[in-house]
Amino acid sequence: MKEYWTSLASLLGVLAFCQTLLQTVFPPELRFAAAKLFNRTFHWFSSYCYFDITEIDGVNTNELYNAVQLYLSSSVSITGSRLSLTRALNSSAITFGLSNNDCIVDTFNGVAVLWEHIVTQRQSQTFSWRPLPEEKRGFTLRIKKRDKTLILDSYLDFIMEKANDIRRKNQDRLLYTNSRGGSLDSRGHPWESVPFKHPSTFETLAMDPERKTMIMEDLLDFADGKSFYQKTGRAWKRGYLLYGPPGTGKSSMIAAMANYLGYDIYDLELTEVHTNSELRKLLMKTSSKSIIVIEDIDCSINLTNRKNNAGNNGGPPAARSCYDAEMRGNSSITLSGLLNFTDGLWSCCGSERIFVFTTNHIEKLDPALLRSGRMDMHIYMSFCNFSSLKILFKNYLGYDEGDMSDGVLAELEEVVEMAEMTPADVSEILIKNRRDKDRAVTELLEIFKEKAEKNRKSGGSRVKMENNVEEEEQEKRALDSPKEEDGFDQFEESLKKGEDEQEEEEEEESDKKVK
Repeated sequence: MKEYWTSLASLLGVLAFCQTLLQTVFPPELRFAAAKLFNRTFHWFSSYCYFDITEIDGVNTNELYNAVQLYLSSSVSITGSRLSLTRALNSSAITFGLSNNDCIVDTFNGVAVLWEHIVTQRQSQTFSWRPLPEEKRGFTLRIKKRDKTLILDSYLDFIMEKANDIRRKNQDRLLYTNSRGGSLDSRGHPWESVPFKHPSTFETLAMDPERKTMIMEDLLDFADGKSFYQKTGRAWKRGYLLYGPPGTGKSSMIAAMANYLGYDIYDLELTEVHTNSELRKLLMKTSSKSIIVIEDIDCSINLTNRKNNAGNNGGPPAARSCYDAEMRGNSSITLSGLLNFTDGLWSCCGSERIFVFTTNHIEKLDPALLRSGRMDMHIYMSFCNFSSLKILFKNYLGYDEGDMSDGVLAELEEVVEMAEMTPADVSEILIKNRRDKDRAVTELLEIFKEKAEKNRKSGGSRVKMENNVEEEEQEKRALDSPKEEDGFDQFEESLKKGEDEQEEEEEEESDKKVK
């Protein structure tokens, strides 16, 4: 045994002598060049290539690292055996990730790739204004050399898009509003936000099912139409105009659209915007995948139909309304500024955005605001009909169509449209009597009959039909009419009207003298 230890000590002495000799004969630069040559030779004969994605690129966070981490979470949660759990800020979901020094195989277009999560200890740091984490994290991507072009051209872009979708689904949606007087928050942003928790969905929205399906298909075509908009050379945006009587569900429709697509909402208060320049700056600070809303646009600023303002061309002065400058404060937003906001060059700052305007009186809006390209889809929010009534029964009372007698359904179908009640009015009656479902149906039927009889006597249904036809005709005329009218024709019309009024006054004075 003693001889064994003696031999081992001699061998270690020889190794130490050889190491000293190698360090003397082969300097560090030569050893580094030899190791580099060996690695190159190994990679030359190897069929794989490797890509390192570090967590920190210099002093900035590597966005690709976070995207890969999110993307792999969708596969790791199913196939992984050792997982790390995380929950991001403002997120309502827990995401899974690879543990330290673990690996996973992914497949893209039939090509297999290997991801490895490498975590090592960082060397001790000297003094720094921005200390780095103690651990050095990164992903290593191993692919075959023949698949290098496919992976670099498509796979990484696919990962970024997939990560953005996962981030948007996991993150709570926000409701933004512009700050009062154009002021900025602590981060220098002109928008203030709160979590958006509105429960409205297309399933609970009281509207004709066929119209809801049409709107949902249009929204999906827009959300999935990136390549289409690029191919046609159009900005990736779409406009919706919601119009109809108050209480017909315009705000609920906006919330349902946001929940359906997973978009944030920017509620723009025009009365707090002073100039067109401020309006453009607000647009620049909105994010993609968002809905920009202007509610009651006919009561915000002066956007009335210019054809109706005959008083500006020699006619009698128009009556004072809520559009006067004194009623609107110091706002100097013009129609041209709002048009450029929705359809001009500035509307292309960002992508995948939806503009939604609401109004109770579509005939008051200027024709230029209604044309396609600005408001692409006009949605009329009507009074409660039989289809929407069945949805309200299911929402508030839990009633399906088979839970009610055929006689009651027939009576409701007969009088619901004649009653001309909004979904908000019907909902209030059902909420009040939700503890007694039979009483709720009975009371609602009585109110329907009472209002229907009242409207029948006063010709309400006829007036309603005429109003609907008139609104459609006004909208059609607004879309087809030119933006400007001949000022000379307006002057002649106003002059003729003034001469007729003067002749009537002279006739009245002559009649008084005769008497």
